[in-house]
Amino acid sequence: MNRTAVVILNYNGRAWLERFLSGVLAHSPGADVIVADNSSTDDSRTWLRATHPSVRCIALERNLGFAGGYNAALAQVEADRYVLLNSDVEVTPGWLNRLNAYMDAHPRMAACQPKVLSYAAPQQFEHAGAAGGCIDRNGYPFCRGRIFELTEQDNGQYNDDRAVFWATGACLMIRSDAFRAAGGFDDALFAHMEEIDLCWRLRRMGWSIGYTSAARVLHVGGGALGYGHPFKTYLNFRNSLIVLTKNLKSRALWLRLLRRLVLDGFAALKFLLEGHPGHAWQVVRAHWSYFAALPRVLRQRHELMRVERDPDLTGLYLRSIAYDRFIIGWRRFDQLDATAFVQERSSR
Repeated sequence: MNRTAVVILNYNGRAWLERFLSGVLAHSPGADVIVADNSSTDDSRTWLRATHPSVRCIALERNLGFAGGYNAALAQVEADRYVLLNSDVEVTPGWLNRLNAYMDAHPRMAACQPKVLSYAAPQQFEHAGAAGGCIDRNGYPFCRGRIFELTEQDNGQYNDDRAVFWATGACLMIRSDAFRAAGGFDDALFAHMEEIDLCWRLRRMGWSIGYTSAARVLHVGGGALGYGHPFKTYLNFRNSLIVLTKNLKSRALWLRLLRRLVLDGFAALKFLLEGHPGHAWQVVRAHWSYFAALPRVLRQRHELMRVERDPDLTGLYLRSIAYDRFIIGWRRFDQLDATAFVQERSSR
């Protein structure tokens, strides 16, 4: 039996721990449940010691973000598999056994995710992960069950097991040896898109990424940083440019990036027209930060491109999801052009 550690990264999330930690303990038999505290300024640690003294707490000295926080915490955890679990997630009976069973059945799968539904509306998919992640040719992420801000009702349409391009960091099971071999998360990303970057690197190493609907969790979303927060806009736009530049093996990379900058310009204009100048400014700020980081990112790209293996890009969408959503008006995953997805290799 593989030893599994469920690691919850907490930042000022006492209210979420109070609501959901008992359920994680009850529904994770045989697993080590650990809270890694990202230098919270609330009383999370005091509450944890008083109410759950048997739960190990890894106290980080400063807020390292999602990427750095998990890198620092997991370096102190011995297990065969990690589950990275957001503090604002409610798990369901059997969730962990089903994720483990799925990984057992797929020895070349580095990581997987469950079905992620909304805590507030359990019949609705949740933004962060939904039924498995995809990415378009310009580096914009989306999910089965979620395109940009639109989420679908769960009518059983994604009740399956399948390879996906990326699995959500909100609830991510990953083999510890794969995590370490890939070098963990990119600390510089801080938060958002770091799991996509990691999944892409794992693919380059010959691993696959999966989704199983047999396991199900409910996610509040925005527990540490709200969905409407301008800083989230900054991180998403900056990090998606970085991830695309680091990982896309294409002679047309610079053309893709030019197209992407134009699309981001339209996104900033859309924010302005909708009365959100703060978000528009964050798009501009994200671009400045990206160009400032470009020398480092290109060095990282150079190292990644030295790996000769051609990565399995199952789930890459060879069209523009922004064009399909905002110009054509497609609002659901099943409306997208199915022939434009890179299909899973038969050898997998």
